[in-house]
Amino acid sequence: MSHLRILCMILTGSLIAFLTSCGGGEQKSSDTDTTGTDTTAMTAAPETNAIITTPENMMVAQHRVANFAKWKASYDAHDSMRLANGVHSYVIGRGVQDSNMVLVAVKVDDMTKAKAFAKDQSLRDAMKKGGVIGTPMFEFATMTFQDTSVLAPDVPRSRTMFKVKDWNAWQQAFEAADAKQERMDNGITVRAYGHDVDDDHKVVLVTALVDTAKAYAYWKSDMLKKRREAGGVMGEPQRFVFRIVQRY
Repeated sequence: MSHLRILCMILTGSLIAFLTSCGGGEQKSSDTDTTGTDTTAMTAAPETNAIITTPENMMVAQHRVANFAKWKASYDAHDSMRLANGVHSYVIGRGVQDSNMVLVAVKVDDMTKAKAFAKDQSLRDAMKKGGVIGTPMFEFATMTFQDTSVLAPDVPRSRTMFKVKDWNAWQQAFEAADAKQERMDNGITVRAYGHDVDDDHKVVLVTALVDTAKAYAYWKSDMLKKRREAGGVMGEPQRFVFRIVQRY
């Protein structure tokens, strides 16, 4: 009788151990799979690309103002005039050396219409009323590269214009890996570039000066002079250094 009781106890214990082992193993596997799937769904996010290489037409106006705050209020008040002409506000900058020197970059739907708008007397009257001093300079460009990632607003930008012998040859030299590294080593990152809408020999280049001391020294260096020569740059570039005060 005692032997029978012992045998029953052994069989019962084995059965419990077997059932516990199987049930625990299945539950653990299920938890792991579910958790892994949920984590992936929660953490996965679509990657955003800040680089735009689709050509985009822009108009840039550069002028001096008597009082920036007064001019800015007038500019914002005439947004409907710009929209009616297919012109969309994009960036406003103020000169580093002269904060009353203003740069206005706008995106353009129709370049022919934008050129006519730039000559329209109603625009001239509105600019004069807003305190624009002298004759504003208008430029029309097709930007072929843009880096739209956000930088701190206090990082100065440089808008540089120059002529090249051949657009494709210049772009190839400019995009070379060693040229990119050289710019980075000297505190310069490219934000946008393109060319005059009617003449691709006239290049427009916008850069950010993440290290102004290095950047200014690089502009004066023989290193950059050789780069310009290799890229077919003709003459001296014209630069305007500014800080972005508003991005629309």
